[in-house]
Amino acid sequence: MKKIGLTTTVPVEVLLAAGYKPIDLNNLFITSKDYSKYIDIAERDGFPKSLCAWIKGIYGACIENDIKEIVGVMEGDCSNTKVLIDVLKLRGIKVYPFSFSHSHKIQDVENEINKFMNVFGVEIEDVENVRKRLSRVRNLSKEIDKLTYIDNKANGFENHLYQVSLSDFNGDVDNFEDELKNVISNIRKRKPDEKKIRLGYIGVPPMTGDLYEFVEMFDAKFVYNEVQREFAFPRCDKAINIYEQYYDYTYPYDIDFRILELKKQIIERKLDGIIHYTQAFCHKAVEDIVLKQKLDIPILNIEGDKINILDARTKLRLEAFLDMLSDLKGGLI
Repeated sequence: MKKIGLTTTVPVEVLLAAGYKPIDLNNLFITSKDYSKYIDIAERDGFPKSLCAWIKGIYGACIENDIKEIVGVMEGDCSNTKVLIDVLKLRGIKVYPFSFSHSHKIQDVENEINKFMNVFGVEIEDVENVRKRLSRVRNLSKEIDKLTYIDNKANGFENHLYQVSLSDFNGDVDNFEDELKNVISNIRKRKPDEKKIRLGYIGVPPMTGDLYEFVEMFDAKFVYNEVQREFAFPRCDKAINIYEQYYDYTYPYDIDFRILELKKQIIERKLDGIIHYTQAFCHKAVEDIVLKQKLDIPILNIEGDKINILDARTKLRLEAFLDMLSDLKGGLI
């Protein structure tokens, strides 16, 4: 199978139907033991220091891993993707554009996916067959989610990891399905580990993976990972076709549509507070203003940049926030 890089979640069903092996360049970048080399590659090639580390990491991962074709999301994701695409084209990489229409009309979603299918020469029947296959794997991720916020057996990082990986199924659907089954089997054997403070994580997946372990030091736990859960398409079984599935995907559309789902999850998961992660130099950081106005729950905004561990200042802010939440629930951590 030919490899094809992704700048974010796209209709991967189309790519699999066309015989491609999708690789999420974000995951390739951040899971590398030497992730910083990808940023260095981008900066050596002229990317400015005052640019989102994710964009530079995606570029470096694409170049270093010899990815010759990518799907670039031109609307509905990072505003810097367009210029990233221009540079990748200069490097001889073939780019297939895709857009999540800001209008968020089902007809516009259908038109974009139809164009995507035409580019890759696949029919809707083939795509729907793949979608049914992927739905079985996505249902396994829903099980891990339930083991997190209902059974209190899976931890926040596991919840993050096994949902965010569904953007590309780790490049191998069958192997990833087997991995999920084994993970679920092992998690089920654990005793429940209920924490006093139930947290939600919203915003793009973090550069700082140690965030999950850090909060657990203070009798707290993430029981909701917003965007990671959306990457896993938890409502795909309710969609009658691929068009409805991607219409119901909250991440790329307007913030009011996203907030509707956030409000549901705050209630269902009995959240005490939310950590809103934003990336330095990202326009999405401004969304924090809207979220704090429209969500009736304590929210702490933290910002990441190049480093993949929490800095001392952020740890102090997190500790103070968790202490406040504990006081609100009655008693000290």
